[in-house]
Amino acid sequence: MFGISPLGWVHTLGSLPAIPAMLYMFARYGRIVPRSTAGTIYLVAMLVGAGTVFLVTHQPAGYVIGTVTLLLLAVGYTAGRVGALGRAARYVETVCLSLTAFLLMLPTVTEVLRRVPDGHPFVTELNAPPLLGAQASLLALLVIGLTAQILVLRRSRAGRDA
Repeated sequence: MFGISPLGWVHTLGSLPAIPAMLYMFARYGRIVPRSTAGTIYLVAMLVGAGTVFLVTHQPAGYVIGTVTLLLLAVGYTAGRVGALGRAARYVETVCLSLTAFLLMLPTVTEVLRRVPDGHPFVTELNAPPLLGAQASLLALLVIGLTAQILVLRRSRAGRDA
């Protein structure tokens, strides 16, 4: 089904819980909150997805996305515990974890458009206009979202400092 191997299903289904956890945190908190139940679910699902991508990908970009995702998760989930970062910790945490959300959704959207509907996917080439449009939309959401997150963090910090 959908041309996915058994290991591919482990990768897909293991990383799937990260999507609703991410959406919940963005809707509730405006960012991914690592020290929450949803943040823990997100981390575990992302580790499953990023860890198994090395076993299922056939594209060099998959290795890069997996490696960068693991690095961003490590930095994002530990930034709040590094006292030397001071006030910058919340910014580092927010930016890193928002980038992991982008790196989760980029291959997710790509794979869905290239596999669904089964046997007659929406796109068959990586340079198909609908796929490029979807990827560009994700990039625009990332830029707008990060800008909004940083502005909210600055505003909340200014309120505490006053």
